[in-house]
Amino acid sequence: MAVKTFGEKIADVLIEDGLLSRAQVEELIEKQKKEGTRLLKLINEKSLVSDADMAVSIGRVLNTPPINLSRISIPTELMELIPRDMAMNHKVLPVSRLGNKLFLAMADPLNVLAVDDVHRATKLEVSPLIAPEKAITDKFSHLGAAGAGSMEDIIQDAQNAENADDVDNLEVAKESSDEVNLDTLAASSEEAPVIKLANLILVQAIKDRASDIHIEPFERQVRLRYRIDGALVDATPPPRNMHVPLISRLKIMSNLDIAERRLPQDGRMRVKMGGRDVDLRVSMLPTVHGEKAVLRVLDKSNLSANIDQLGMDPDTFRAFKTAVDAPHGLILVTGPTGSGKTTTLYSALNELNNPVFNIITVEDPVEFQIMGINQVPVKKEIGLSFANALRSILRQDPDIIMIGEIRDTETAEIAVEAALTGHQVLSTMHCNDAPGAIARLDDMGIAPFLISSSVILSCAQRLMRRVCTVCKEPMEYPVKMFEDLQIDPRAFEGTTLYSGRGCERCKNSGYAGRCAIIEVMPASDEIRKLIIQRSSAMEIGKMAINQGMKTLRDVALMKAREGITTLEQVLVTTAAH
Repeated sequence: MAVKTFGEKIADVLIEDGLLSRAQVEELIEKQKKEGTRLLKLINEKSLVSDADMAVSIGRVLNTPPINLSRISIPTELMELIPRDMAMNHKVLPVSRLGNKLFLAMADPLNVLAVDDVHRATKLEVSPLIAPEKAITDKFSHLGAAGAGSMEDIIQDAQNAENADDVDNLEVAKESSDEVNLDTLAASSEEAPVIKLANLILVQAIKDRASDIHIEPFERQVRLRYRIDGALVDATPPPRNMHVPLISRLKIMSNLDIAERRLPQDGRMRVKMGGRDVDLRVSMLPTVHGEKAVLRVLDKSNLSANIDQLGMDPDTFRAFKTAVDAPHGLILVTGPTGSGKTTTLYSALNELNNPVFNIITVEDPVEFQIMGINQVPVKKEIGLSFANALRSILRQDPDIIMIGEIRDTETAEIAVEAALTGHQVLSTMHCNDAPGAIARLDDMGIAPFLISSSVILSCAQRLMRRVCTVCKEPMEYPVKMFEDLQIDPRAFEGTTLYSGRGCERCKNSGYAGRCAIIEVMPASDEIRKLIIQRSSAMEIGKMAINQGMKTLRDVALMKAREGITTLEQVLVTTAAH
């Protein structure tokens, strides 16, 4: 009889506990044999079992007790026993100490190196406990927020520090002045409650995987919102009297001028959380009631390592990969702001990043810094525009050029010229669909014969919200709804559509995370002829569809059939297609 693997033993326990069916496990084992991946990895990827249940099952197999980290408080002196970097790298957390024994929460109790390192660092006997990796990193994030506590704690600290006599000294309100005492402003931004507040806002954004943080002042209150999976979500706001010190604190962190409150400012900061660096792009905008701050969170962990992780179907992936591997030509990625265009280009650059190529980018601004790629930031205030930077780049012997965005005729002309002279050029444009990029270049005054010779692929992209895998449930839609929306209901025969009920994980939204839908149009010979004839984008699109192009709507419906998203998201995201 064959000896069962560790993963199969875990699977048996999950079946025994009623968390997985025998059929599910057999299906996963078949997939494991085909793909050569670990069984536990497949279970985690499909989110079939919660992290907590998985920890309990692994603990049973290893005879290691599980621990619920959310319900315990860890003293500071206990955390100081282990170097933070070591604890983060090994995903371990000291929980308690009893004499010469240290109880250690571990994501992987089989990690002998981690146990040895902790033993050498503490000189204590290590007794492993098991906890989900996310629970350990979340606990680190909570402990790493400089003891910030909750927003309510910070507000209470700030209120306690105020002068209680203010209630009795009511004065007639006067129009606010732009004059400010810089010493007072700098001092207030370094006060403990303000530092804690800034840290808490940043930590919460990173934990919730927010893409943007909005801090908006109004006459009597401040509004704090996070953009999560493309939607703005309200959070507990800071008190109105902490707005100016908070903005000053953020300016100091991003090297901006705290004295300048009348003009917009842009800056950048880098914070370290959970053992990884996170960049934030900071924008300050003066409004009637003070400065509004928007911070764009640029988390490298969100970048796809390569293009095969972008979620394309096989045919679309093959067309995209062929264009990326081409020795020269222009690749255009189109879509509205926030549709993931730049992320797709970075994924392509990661695929191409090789010492044999000289890769140079020109961006406004540089969002993610990648080792091995020369990245040039546009600085309009000193005359360094896309066009000027591109001219210099072409004298730097490049093989591959990435242009953040083609916005004007001059940039478009240089990009086309570079593609025609043996360079591979990747860029973004603001268009609704892939054929629209061709029409946009024509509108910019680029000759049709140059467009047909240079463009090798055009694609359009959107981001759709994923249905929450924890609370998703089957959803029945009436046939009339499909007819009203001009969707053939037969396309969904034999498939199950889902919607999210709402749970703690997805903050009752029914959605968690986003996926890209990409419409890819290779420039075939027939399409090149249409370009030279100055055919409309609609005619070019019809030809591309006849040649097998899947439109944004087609790809979105495919995601719904696969249970990745909901029908509502298909309609919202691809309303114009």
